[in-house]
Amino acid sequence: MITTWRIVKARRAETAFDGEGARLAGGRWNSPGTALVYTSSSAALAVLEMLVHLGQGDVLPSYVLILCSFAESLVGNARAKDLPPDWLSYPAPPALQQVGDEWIVGARSAVLRVPSVIVPREFNFLLNPAHREFRRVRIGTPEPFNLDLRLLRFPMIPTAYRAGAYASRTETARRIFTTIFDDERDGFQ
Repeated sequence: MITTWRIVKARRAETAFDGEGARLAGGRWNSPGTALVYTSSSAALAVLEMLVHLGQGDVLPSYVLILCSFAESLVGNARAKDLPPDWLSYPAPPALQQVGDEWIVGARSAVLRVPSVIVPREFNFLLNPAHREFRRVRIGTPEPFNLDLRLLRFPMIPTAYRAGAYASRTETARRIFTTIFDDERDGFQ
């Protein structure tokens, strides 16, 4: 069995696995209009995935953490080597939405393993709530999740870093880490 995790606002716990949020807004792996559920291979990765979607000044609502599990036989794979060369880009290239949309329409599996953009050696698992085998996905009881606010103590990363204004991910990472470590030398803790 594979175990994955999903973090949602507490008020959306009852509908956390219907794919409606992704259907309305779209996401990295689906276009608006395509229902999809995003889960992560660990609770820690689920936290990171949630954090990248917080906007500056967002109020932190209460969240719940939900475990789900499913058999390996329900899982298809989207390997990084088979993805468009710019799959790590922000914003996500439309070709990634096409990958997810085609997977949903083709109904090849109830679950699709995809590499995480945040931690490319980790995986997210996309669930197709319309797939005939989705009923075999076991969804756990939502548990209250309190975000450790120390994760938010560093200033927001300037928009230029997030928008890819620098030549490469390496240059972007170097500038971000330089900023963080400079803050620490100045007594920021």
